[in-house]
Amino acid sequence: MAVDKIIADWKKGVFKPVYWLEGEEEYFIDKVMHYAEHQILSEADASFNLTVFYGKDSSWTDVVNACMRYPMFSERQVILLKEAQQMRDIEKLQNYVEHPLASTVFVVSYKDKKVDARTKFAKVLKEKGIMLTTKKMYENQLPEWTREMVKEKGLAIDEKGVMMLVDHIGNDLTRMVHEIEKITVNLGKRKTITAEDVEEYVGVSKEFNVFELQAAIARRDLARGIRIVQYFESNPKAAPIQLVLPALYSFFSKVFMVFGAGTTDEKAIPGIIGVAPFQAKEFMAASRTYNYQGVERILLLLHQYNLRSVGINNAGANDGALLKELLVKIMA
Repeated sequence: MAVDKIIADWKKGVFKPVYWLEGEEEYFIDKVMHYAEHQILSEADASFNLTVFYGKDSSWTDVVNACMRYPMFSERQVILLKEAQQMRDIEKLQNYVEHPLASTVFVVSYKDKKVDARTKFAKVLKEKGIMLTTKKMYENQLPEWTREMVKEKGLAIDEKGVMMLVDHIGNDLTRMVHEIEKITVNLGKRKTITAEDVEEYVGVSKEFNVFELQAAIARRDLARGIRIVQYFESNPKAAPIQLVLPALYSFFSKVFMVFGAGTTDEKAIPGIIGVAPFQAKEFMAASRTYNYQGVERILLLLHQYNLRSVGINNAGANDGALLKELLVKIMA
């Protein structure tokens, strides 16, 4: 069940006795937990009927005993178990999950892990409760998700602003939301977030970022690429090499996919390689600039320099020197 469906049901007063939230993406788990903690019960009811446990500091017996209590002066009580992955013997919750109390809403946060689907505990959770298994968002989903997040706040964002946020933050959704909120607070009466806003309030240069580096490489503009790398050298937090190399590898992986698309139709390419329509031209232009063999060689170079960036076969070159050397070899 999706996050929005769980929360929509709660808003309508539809509750199941057990919710198990697991997986890699903390943002979605935290969103459900936050709503459960602050919205299911009124402030007056919460003082008597909201109990929060943390896995590291709690025993399964304490949790079960709390779940078995009846609510006071209310239709239901809410029991939250946060950081449940740190609880010992958590599978001993199974008996309660099999026979839950209807007046208890029990919500469990089990981050960065998944319960073993082969176990009886997992089968009981699926049968008796609601399970939400979260995954990290794919890169090609991030621009649209970012636009929707901005839209929820009654705002719009220009395309360059979207790409600057996505390239700088990646799929850290919690941070993405925080940065969007920071920009929103500073917008005043304006309703559109621009690249200039991202530059000012997030600290991402609109001229010197990974997105612009990709564009320079796609155009085979070595002078521009070197200037961007020099900016990275002077501002190490702006784009560490551990962020730059994966971004370039992702970019050229999609360029490589253009050759297998079987078409040169700019309207068809975005859907085939999984990018937004406005991005397709850049990927197609890079494919023409470097051709099949050239892109294949670039991917191998990126793998080689990724190893060198962690000290393998590296004769002491710093990150800036590695990136400059890489750019020269890519554009040679």
